[in-house]
Amino acid sequence: MSSQLAPPTHIAGKPVGSTGYGLMGLTLWGNISHDEAIKPMKAALENGANFWNAGIFYGPPEANSLQLLKQYFKVYPEDATRVVLSVKGAFDASTGTPKCSPAEIRASVDECLRILDGAKTIDLFECARVDPNVTIEESVSTLAELIKEGKIGSYGLSEVNSDTIRRANNVLAPAAVEVELSLFSRDVLEKQGVADTCRELGIPLVAYSPLDRGWLTGELKKPSDLAADDYRLKMGWPRFLPGAFEKNAKLAEGVEEIAKKKGVTSPQIALAWVKKQGAMPLPGSTRVEKVLENSKEITLTEEEMQELQKKLDGMEVAGNRYPAFFEPYLNK
Repeated sequence: MSSQLAPPTHIAGKPVGSTGYGLMGLTLWGNISHDEAIKPMKAALENGANFWNAGIFYGPPEANSLQLLKQYFKVYPEDATRVVLSVKGAFDASTGTPKCSPAEIRASVDECLRILDGAKTIDLFECARVDPNVTIEESVSTLAELIKEGKIGSYGLSEVNSDTIRRANNVLAPAAVEVELSLFSRDVLEKQGVADTCRELGIPLVAYSPLDRGWLTGELKKPSDLAADDYRLKMGWPRFLPGAFEKNAKLAEGVEEIAKKKGVTSPQIALAWVKKQGAMPLPGSTRVEKVLENSKEITLTEEEMQELQKKLDGMEVAGNRYPAFFEPYLNK
């Protein structure tokens, strides 16, 4: 893919920064209070990351990311018009299955609105995964009705293939397509053609896990850097398991070498690379200092892009993106 592309400047008809902010870790994995979580959220917004990615299943019902958002906008009501909010739903986290019938989508949106309680509108709603029991045309038609009713501003797609994007677009153009994209996960650029399809149709591309769940943070050097109760080990994420860890650590070292040569950090290199693919990265962090690091704009030269590509070509990432449990609903 051309290295001259740039991330989207508008999503759902609203201006957005070149870097977004993912909220998952604030309520799903991290042990952090809502009062503490508000601090990195505010830092993200004040440093240009105004596209926020949330999910009703990011955490328990009484403390998910929508509960957190409600609290945030009670503290900072003036920020409600500054944030472009994307919410994932229509998904049963207890079974890991999408629930995208018309009734289920409506119920999910209504529950999101109930929790937000008027503190913030939903600018973009995504069914977190494609439901194999419901056609994408039927799901999008329901979302189109919800847009007309004023319950959501627009809709997006997540973990979809090119054919699904085209079929959805024939019903109503999505405001964005969310994909996993990082230096370690490049299938949407290479094998799947998803990025090309989005570019052809003029659909903004947003990238979750742009730091590959920690691999591109520069903080993972040896297996003991992960606590025994770390979710990546407990849930069996393939790239962090013995054997794969050591191989991926070497690849991460290669990225760090380029970062040190440039006088920046591994995350900054990784996020700049995603932007060069024409996508907006959605890094998440519970720490203000990391949010500030991720928000800093750097530019990769053509030579640096070529050097990164050379390192990637010379070493294959070990392990799939997800544990087998999640595989049936990826790239559908």
